[in-house]
Amino acid sequence: MDQFRKRYQLIKTNTEVNRSEKATLSSQLKTDRQRPDRGIERKVSLTQLTNRLNFINFQGRTILLNFKHAKFGYNLSIPVYPQAVEKDRLKCLWTEEYSGDFKLAAFQFSNFIVPDGKKFFLVEPQSISLEDDGVSFRLPQSCSEIYYRNKRRYRCEEVTVQVIQAGASFWGKLIDFNPVSFRIELQTSHPRSFHWLNPDLNVSLIIFDRDETVFSGECQIRKQDKGRETREYLVELVENQLRRFQPKEFRSTRQKLVPSPSIMFQHPFSKKMITLTVVDLSGAGFAVEEDEESAVLVQGLIIPDMELFFANDLSFTCKVQVIHRRDSTKEGKTRKMHCGCVFLDMDIQQHVSLVSLLQQAKDSHTFVSNKVDMDALWEFFFEAGFIYPEKYTYIRDNKDRIKATYEKLYTQNPNIARHFIYQAQGEIQGHMATVRFYENTWLIHHHAARRSSYNWSGFSVLNQIGRFINDSHHLYSMKMDYVFCYFRPENKFPNHVFGGIARNAKDAKRCSLDKFVYFHLKNEEAADLPQPWQWSLSKTVPADILELEAFYENVSGGLMLNALNLETDRVELNGLTEEYHCLGLTRERHLYSLKKNGDLKAVIMLNMADLGLNMSDLTNSMTVIVVDPSGLAKDTLQYTLSLLSAKYETAKIPVLLFPVSYAEDQSVAYERCYNLWVLSMQHTDYYFRYLKRLVKFIKH
Repeated sequence: MDQFRKRYQLIKTNTEVNRSEKATLSSQLKTDRQRPDRGIERKVSLTQLTNRLNFINFQGRTILLNFKHAKFGYNLSIPVYPQAVEKDRLKCLWTEEYSGDFKLAAFQFSNFIVPDGKKFFLVEPQSISLEDDGVSFRLPQSCSEIYYRNKRRYRCEEVTVQVIQAGASFWGKLIDFNPVSFRIELQTSHPRSFHWLNPDLNVSLIIFDRDETVFSGECQIRKQDKGRETREYLVELVENQLRRFQPKEFRSTRQKLVPSPSIMFQHPFSKKMITLTVVDLSGAGFAVEEDEESAVLVQGLIIPDMELFFANDLSFTCKVQVIHRRDSTKEGKTRKMHCGCVFLDMDIQQHVSLVSLLQQAKDSHTFVSNKVDMDALWEFFFEAGFIYPEKYTYIRDNKDRIKATYEKLYTQNPNIARHFIYQAQGEIQGHMATVRFYENTWLIHHHAARRSSYNWSGFSVLNQIGRFINDSHHLYSMKMDYVFCYFRPENKFPNHVFGGIARNAKDAKRCSLDKFVYFHLKNEEAADLPQPWQWSLSKTVPADILELEAFYENVSGGLMLNALNLETDRVELNGLTEEYHCLGLTRERHLYSLKKNGDLKAVIMLNMADLGLNMSDLTNSMTVIVVDPSGLAKDTLQYTLSLLSAKYETAKIPVLLFPVSYAEDQSVAYERCYNLWVLSMQHTDYYFRYLKRLVKFIKH
């Protein structure tokens, strides 16, 4: 190094450097080859330059020294650590990358570059002095501040990539990126060869942040170097619309809030903290705008841990994905990119708070899972006719237990339940509720409205629950693949709404109706079964479920078995029972198969839950599906149900029996019929399309 210093004690600044070369931001050796075009330029003072250099020293970052080869004209950039500025003197120390092997005698010093976010300082010092441990400058009284005009590239920190093409897989790291392209370094070893990567064909690029996939997409190879075991590639994202979810006609309602919320997150690639302002927001996602020159959001990027925050420390933590980027520049304005993001997951208590905030911002009369005055709610149920005399006769002996259950559901805001209220002049006008009753299925119930405002408030809560479903079902934590409800066919309003949705869908795999008969079974000791040696009652096994599926597909072809967790690979409630238990509530499900001489005749599902969870107690009932009616007399079925009734505490047990044809053929006495309505969350457009038609009809 001494010899190096003696030979090149002083390298004068080349003041004749072309202006276009001043705008060249060279790379750190093999790791940062950025060359932005000339952008907006202005002069800044020595004081401003000093402040920036001191900040870089404080953060332990580097600046770049730029040299130009005197004979061949190529550029060389060397990163150095700036020390604290003393008046107009700056000393910089060599970094670990610099080995001293470069023959700087063949180069002329050009300038040095100080990065500053969306801009950089281009500095031509008055002198440069080389020393053993670094280099010293005398700073000028002013320098140029230049804003990026092209898309800025960002250095990456410990980001793993995988590239796949035609079955060939290569691993490496992400060096830098902008929203449309990535510079990656790949490695290979015998027997793989970089010749296996055809630059004329697209590649699949997968990017990992530690063990989590944060991006995958199709890219084109634009450039590559000639490395044999390690090679750098510049790949460009193939522009197309990312469809994370099935496209829908009725999307979540985007709202512009004042003041606007913001997002903050650590970028999975650069590991830098990013803050952006939200331009519109829904319960399913949001949009932000970025300056194109400094944009950081890549279409397809997954951000595992983002904070959405409002004023007064109100914030929500979520996992999101960027699904589109498009130009939103207004004439004469700075070029802007509009980026749409969807929520992939969020704590469901936080999500209901977000949905509640948005719904109330749209209509101040709407409330989602708010704390309710229980006296006012019970008064509403009676005055709206929801608890009619016959129903009250059934529940009155257990009213204290039912009140306790509702106290938990309406004041503790549990994960398993949601309620929707339309309130005007301080009085509840409409109400609807939903509860997660099967592993991935939510039950809609308790739909009621005051007679004086029945049409509007009734439709309002229908719209509320529809918006909630549309906003929430794709969140993993919600576990919502289906929604279902029971309604009596003679009840005009639900038959018109829910029945109308199913009839207009004209596809039982999207929305289905199945009719049950309903009666009460007395909990009493069973009489003797004739010919008992022919019959067996045992726990349902997968082979029985398979036969049940074949039967149901033949007679209905709807969604009932999917919604009720009666599928060969989905018969367990998993953690749902425990979730109820943690709230002090009951949820059990038992399946039994009734067979004659080994042949399946019926599958009987025992649902056990707290009294009054559903006012008709359909959540604390038996569901009987007769698979093969031949030889199954109603007395035999009655005997079987009487045996199983011992598992219930109540004196009367509701029974739902399917199909209706069995009840009619066997002259089974029943009290009424119920329709089971099921909607797949992949086809919510049918719900909103029909509801929109009804609302238009009412308004006219």
